[in-house]
Amino acid sequence: MKKFFQTLQNIWKVEELRTRILVTLGLILVFRIGSFIVLPGVNAGVLAEAAQNADQGGLAGLLSLLSGGAFSNASILALGIMPYISASIIMQLLGMAVPAVQKMQNEGESGRNKINNYTRILTIVICAFQAPSYIGLYVKGINGSIVNETPLWWVQSVTLLIAGTMFAMWLGERITDKGIGNGISLLITVGILANLPLSFIQEVTNKSDNPIMIIVELVLFMVIVMATVLIVQGVRKVPMSVAKRMAGGRTGVAEQGARQYLPIKVNASGVMPIIFAQAIMTLPLMLIQQSESGSNFWGLGDMYGFSYNLVMFFLIIIFTYFYTAIMINPKKMADDMKRNGSFIPGVKPGVATAEYLDQLISRITLPGSIFLGLIAIIPAFAKVAGVTDGFAMFYGGTSLLIMVAVVLDTLQQIESYLLNRHYDGLMEGTRVRGRRTQGEMSGI
Repeated sequence: MKKFFQTLQNIWKVEELRTRILVTLGLILVFRIGSFIVLPGVNAGVLAEAAQNADQGGLAGLLSLLSGGAFSNASILALGIMPYISASIIMQLLGMAVPAVQKMQNEGESGRNKINNYTRILTIVICAFQAPSYIGLYVKGINGSIVNETPLWWVQSVTLLIAGTMFAMWLGERITDKGIGNGISLLITVGILANLPLSFIQEVTNKSDNPIMIIVELVLFMVIVMATVLIVQGVRKVPMSVAKRMAGGRTGVAEQGARQYLPIKVNASGVMPIIFAQAIMTLPLMLIQQSESGSNFWGLGDMYGFSYNLVMFFLIIIFTYFYTAIMINPKKMADDMKRNGSFIPGVKPGVATAEYLDQLISRITLPGSIFLGLIAIIPAFAKVAGVTDGFAMFYGGTSLLIMVAVVLDTLQQIESYLLNRHYDGLMEGTRVRGRRTQGEMSGI
């Protein structure tokens, strides 16, 4: 504990790091305040009562969790940052199929700026469709929530929702540039964490007569978090050798004495497969909510049902392979290794190396995809075990993976600042890969 407080003192001593952390906290505070500013003309008390009585495990509960409660509050930030993420995903997919987007991706900094501008425009378009749907399906669906519904009120509400999403996107970009960590991811994480204390209090209240069960749930929660950390940080190290080079008239090996390897992550796709799968599985949920017949579509209308989670599990496996194929190009990796004079021992450079890497990636992606699928459906098992809807969502799914990944990434950035100033980092003495080894730094 003494070393932990010493590390906090070291963080405060580094002026740049201190400034970045304060800027990050300030912008996050602005985002949290904005999530409680209700749209003009909306009765906040009626919405609060409806949210309290609603099913926290349904679609509305999930969207409210990802937006930090702004969705259920009918806040100006109700749409959150998700439209921007959807636009980013669409641009990534277009990069595979549209030559013009591929060309921009290869243009360096100028190309990235163009893609960012197109992403912002696409975000506005997505918000223009989502904002009226949100007002019509959720806000208007609660009796007495709208004080005076007029065409002017609709125009101003849609405009405010679009402006709120663009403002949240701007805050995320400012955090990335001036603060610490990835701003967009941090805003989502903060929104998720904001719901954790209340969900835990509700769980404790419901099981106040059985404290042993609460302890068991906390232990299981910590085990799941540790397993998630292991899979997020899991890396398959592929040994590499470097051809001899002439330097100063002498033949030698670059990075003499350093063990070099090519790190391939077990979970290279991150949280994206779960986001893709949930986006698809949202459709039957919305259709069932709007259906007057009350049909459950073979159980797909129940987020905790067997059919819903079985389809979700297999969709995640499929999307994990799909997104990994987008993110990792074995042929490009093999070409880069050949160009740099590196090779895998026992494997010929070029096509043979690409085939070897492709087989290796396919093999390690399988356990990663199965793990993602299990993480996504753990809330259903928690619900069956008697955990409340709100707390069950933290046992897995998008919320848990985002929290773990973002916290680790932020800690690694703080670690880098401390090591550059010759201080021990937050993860000193742990097995979390906060610092890169020399071998990994020299790898591709």
